[in-house]
Amino acid sequence: MTKPAFLFFLLFLLVKGAFSLSLEEAVGAERAAKLTGGETLTEVQTRRARPLLAPNHYGCQSLIDAAINEVDPSYIVENLYLYTKPARAAANAWTTAERNALYNGMAAMSSLAGLRYYSVSEKGMDTLYESSTVIDGPDTGNPRPDPAFGMPPQALTLYVRQKDKKFGENIYRYDYHARSDALLMVQQNLTDMNSGPIRMVGKNKLRTILAVIDAEDHLLIYAVSLIKAPSLPGMKARIGGSFTNRAAAIIGWLSGQADKAFNTPGA
Repeated sequence: MTKPAFLFFLLFLLVKGAFSLSLEEAVGAERAAKLTGGETLTEVQTRRARPLLAPNHYGCQSLIDAAINEVDPSYIVENLYLYTKPARAAANAWTTAERNALYNGMAAMSSLAGLRYYSVSEKGMDTLYESSTVIDGPDTGNPRPDPAFGMPPQALTLYVRQKDKKFGENIYRYDYHARSDALLMVQQNLTDMNSGPIRMVGKNKLRTILAVIDAEDHLLIYAVSLIKAPSLPGMKARIGGSFTNRAAAIIGWLSGQADKAFNTPGA
């Protein structure tokens, strides 16, 4: 390849973004058919299980492996959802500008405040996060604005104070990983998560991984929560239902952020 042709190819990649996976490559033909048919796939498991719905993506798989080793989960809750890109989105693969706009949307933690979800305990819709604020660190706790980047870093850590109706106020660490074909986010609890006087999830015993994988005319959105919590009668249904519904709300929020990203001027 001549030097001018090589430079043109590099410029094309910068503007166009990466080549995306096909949906079948990411999840297999059977699951792809269910997702394109409008289904959201869910799984709840207990006792040293492995996730069943994880996409065939190395970055996502490596984060799951690390989380299992760190948490030794007693519950694994998965959601797999297919977002269809709007007509104005770039064909086949997201552009760098589209990916960057979505990255900033995923880092906009304050936009989670007021998010609604279906509460198993209340048997109806309720507020998931009453407040959600980026802070400068888990010890100091001074509020900071949501970050925004012209070119997102490959790795980013945010500390966030969030108050939800179920577990009260807690501090979380969010780690972001930007890849050409995916955006990955890991949530880790830095404080005990209590329901009233009862400790439900100990410090550092929750990991929620959110993977957004570019899949041609779609985004494949995968959420998995790995939880170390008491194994008591009835807990699988309660934890499974609660975290499935929480993930559904987060996926809804993320879909809204994707709508904005694909309609951002210049994206």
